[in-house]
Amino acid sequence: MPKRVWFLIIGMLVNTTGNSFLWPLNAIYMHDYLGKTLAMAGFVLMLNSAAGVLGNLLGGYLFDRIGGYKAIMLGILLTIASLIGLTLWHGWPHYVWFLTILGFSGGIVFPSMFALAGAAWPEGGRKAFNAIYLAQNVGVAVGPALAGIVADYQFDYVFKVNLGMYILFFIIALLTFKRLGVGSIAPKNVVGESKRIINKAPFYALLIISSSSVLCWLAYSQWSATISSYTQDLGLGLKQYSLLWTINGLLIVIGQPLIAPLIKRWEHQLKRQLVFGVILIAISFGIIAFASDFKMFGVAMLVLTFGEMFYTPALPTIANQLAPKGRQGFYQGIINSAATGGRMIGPLFGGIMVDQYGMIPLVLTLVVIVLFAIIPCLIYDYPLKKNNIVVDS
Repeated sequence: MPKRVWFLIIGMLVNTTGNSFLWPLNAIYMHDYLGKTLAMAGFVLMLNSAAGVLGNLLGGYLFDRIGGYKAIMLGILLTIASLIGLTLWHGWPHYVWFLTILGFSGGIVFPSMFALAGAAWPEGGRKAFNAIYLAQNVGVAVGPALAGIVADYQFDYVFKVNLGMYILFFIIALLTFKRLGVGSIAPKNVVGESKRIINKAPFYALLIISSSSVLCWLAYSQWSATISSYTQDLGLGLKQYSLLWTINGLLIVIGQPLIAPLIKRWEHQLKRQLVFGVILIAISFGIIAFASDFKMFGVAMLVLTFGEMFYTPALPTIANQLAPKGRQGFYQGIINSAATGGRMIGPLFGGIMVDQYGMIPLVLTLVVIVLFAIIPCLIYDYPLKKNNIVVDS
């Protein structure tokens, strides 16, 4: 792995560790501490994700326009400003304002990180994106475990630690990301060019596979929204709920050798990776329907994590394969926006479902929704075949 990719990995690790202090606890904080309904908490999380969609699109555009380093630094500075506000004022409605800004600024960073990884190590294929994905999930393992302890002591400190981690991320990016050589890594900007892309088949394929991501993330987002509150109602404490995310992050790291034989066998068969991952994700929500204690939620998280390990890294890999030269940032922005779109719809959808019908009808509905996500995985390359374009599928 090139040295410059390691800089991105370290930056993503710090970024996600800070982020994961807050996002798993958002719904719990609004519901249990600010006294809002799950539907209202879902609406606020929807605003956060809607802003994230715009941020992802802008981040991808800025990568192609001004390069990854400048785009990432802009996102970090906006995030630090909003976290300072959130640390000082985290009551209602200030929480809504700053959480929405956080969604936008965080959205700017992620597509540039993935696009830089693909540009810095083009011969790495899935490995480059898997490395960034692993860094994310080490952060997910560390952050929630610490956050649960901190929140149990005093919830206000969660905001301060999040701010501290982002200041550290800023320093790492300032000292190392510029060395990545934006001029040599960032692709030529074609966003401002007047030439039309004649062959639209790769873009149509991207939109199709993105619809699968929307459905899966609509379901996945329930873990930090309705399911988080549900675990509290069942008597699980914040420490136990946060531990579930630690299990998720650790499994993604230590589980790599377990999935390596299948990944190697399906290296050029991304459809199989996607479909197998989606099936496991659907099974995990079926398990939640019967979960009543920490052990069963742990099993559900285990199955979900293995599904995620097959499914999630394949998406930026596909986006990178489909992207014309100079459009890598834009295509990564689209695929990231799809995931953020699912996170936008999910909490509001889940909150309304739980308030009206209860938790069990919601998780059974999620099983069906996730299974529907298999269809785009199977047909996304149809526009490519129609135009005789060959990619790994």
